[in-house]
Amino acid sequence: MTLRDNIALSRFELDVPGATVVLNYKLADGVMKLVHTETPPAARGRGLASQLVQGALDNARARGLKVVPVCWFVRDYLVKHPYYRALVAV
Repeated sequence: MTLRDNIALSRFELDVPGATVVLNYKLADGVMKLVHTETPPAARGRGLASQLVQGALDNARARGLKVVPVCWFVRDYLVKHPYYRALVAV
């Protein structure tokens, strides 16, 4: 599975057989707001949303961006993965 930054739709995508898991974002002034994570029902329970969030956070770090975790799933991920907390905009 390959994480894709679909810039035209402002979302990260992870394709799996029969579904696409997405994380919508808004980018402005060096800050990426992670707005909404969506996993189709057929793809749930496999850790795909977590892989997607990790990839988005790695992407933000590589680009020198700060993040604002608007999405509850992203906020929960950050609680469980302190490695990424330094990315959060204050």
